[in-house]
Amino acid sequence: MTAPSCFDTLVGQLLPAAGTAQLSHGVLVFLLEPAELLPTVRRLQREFNFDIFLDVTAVDWPGQTLRFELVYHFYSTLHKVRVRLKTRVAEVDPWVDSLVSLYGSAGFMERECHDMYGIVFQGNADLRPILLYEGFVGHPLRKDYPKQQEQPLVPYRN
Repeated sequence: MTAPSCFDTLVGQLLPAAGTAQLSHGVLVFLLEPAELLPTVRRLQREFNFDIFLDVTAVDWPGQTLRFELVYHFYSTLHKVRVRLKTRVAEVDPWVDSLVSLYGSAGFMERECHDMYGIVFQGNADLRPILLYEGFVGHPLRKDYPKQQEQPLVPYRN
């Protein structure tokens, strides 16, 4: 299946549950509600052979009702196609379902996103800091994080 036919198939079979779709820099992008994330990813994996979860990150849009935009990238080694999923969550109690049940590697990527933005991935049982140390206060990739903030000193472990 070629990339254009794969895109047409995905758009035809995932919409309207996946919200809206657009093509951006040769990558099909779906904008969806947080509740549709896990079911959509499950279908991408099981029905459309998107066997590699590449990454998840977030974009901070301060002042907007849905402040954080989560961005997920997937790849199909069978079809040689990438897909991007985007969803938005509020600043207060930001959470989405974890993808750990579908892709084991999601655990580490979700931990990084949790460290940097404070977004909770419900279903990920291990959201310990992965880039920051225990006791770090705040989320440094939020645009309102005070970059001059001093962090508490922690003793070195021997």
